[in-house]
Amino acid sequence: ALVSDGAELSRAGFDERVHRLARELIARGVGPESVVAVALPRSVELVVALHAVVCAGAAYLPVETDQPVERVAFVLEDAGPALLLCRDEDTADLPAEPAVPRIVLDDPATATRLAARDPGPVSDADRRAPLRGGHPAYVLYTSGSTGRPKGVVVSHGAIVNRLAWMQGAYGLGPDDRVLLKTPVSFDVSVWELFWPFAAGAGLVAAAPGGHRDPAYLAGLMKDTGVTVCHFVPSMLRLFVEEPRAALCTSLRRVFASGEALGAETARRLRDLLPRTALANLYGPTEAAVDVTAFEVGDEEFTGAGVPIGRPVWNTGVYVLDGRLAPVPAGVEGELYLSGVQLARGYVNRPGLSAERFAADPFGAPGARMYRTGDVVRWDAEGRLVFVGRSDFQVKVRGMRIEL
Repeated sequence: ALVSDGAELSRAGFDERVHRLARELIARGVGPESVVAVALPRSVELVVALHAVVCAGAAYLPVETDQPVERVAFVLEDAGPALLLCRDEDTADLPAEPAVPRIVLDDPATATRLAARDPGPVSDADRRAPLRGGHPAYVLYTSGSTGRPKGVVVSHGAIVNRLAWMQGAYGLGPDDRVLLKTPVSFDVSVWELFWPFAAGAGLVAAAPGGHRDPAYLAGLMKDTGVTVCHFVPSMLRLFVEEPRAALCTSLRRVFASGEALGAETARRLRDLLPRTALANLYGPTEAAVDVTAFEVGDEEFTGAGVPIGRPVWNTGVYVLDGRLAPVPAGVEGELYLSGVQLARGYVNRPGLSAERFAADPFGAPGARMYRTGDVVRWDAEGRLVFVGRSDFQVKVRGMRIEL
């Protein structure tokens, strides 16, 4: 089920470790509406920990210790996690304040407690409270317009819809292996982490830092038979320039998102690996990863580049003018989103949540829509084309930057 650092962990072994850790979290008071911080490098332990948090009914909060300590301290203070999962060697990189209770996973005492836990599946009868679709599944922090990060709370119902659509549209099977290479503080990692296990496929975890090295990634994908992976377009451009990329013949599908996908990059991938399909996805963290998709074929694109496509299941998209009126095809407008994938809102930011998640004038009473700040237009084929931003936000290698 899981390949990391050259070692393989079977699905049965993975499930057992997840259930034992989930029961330990429950015993420590964790359940629905709780948040558990996870400060682990990309590894078997990370994948097990994130699944265990969700299994216990809580939401996971990824903490990357290579980020500035001031940012990590703010995130922990703002989100108020009940526990923090880490390794002993990483504790020195964590801030002393706030003092979040820790479970050190490689501590012998922790190993003894986990070994004594029931390895069987966890149900609502075991959890602190029944787990429902509206409960949070994860909390991710994005950049803020004032330099203050904002935490996005995404529910189980939202991400389950996203994963169910992805399986319905692209169908993983038991012979597939998905590459986990996106840092867990980015929302693409959510489907990399959970889609393979939901579909019975395998997962190959890139080494920490490996996502920055196209030569390493090409070698890993070739050696492990990766069939599905994701690239930010700027990294995809570097990947197709890597000589060893042509050897990744097991790769049947690539997903691109996080930046505008250029037509030349799409063409280079098609020429390099003609049997590899390419899908261009779009979506903000505030709407469970992706909300539109476009299957890139042999069509040639110019101008604004490859379209971002049409909405996924149970998702609405509106292209509106400054008065919130729909604009006709070919006219630029701001993109608003609606439907089940919208986040619950921002952590401790009710004013900002109300501003960005407004009442949906086109939906049922109580429905919301999210203002993306992205400028788009409908093309003649009924597909969305990304044009730019309505504010001063830019993206550098897929990361949102407020100037």
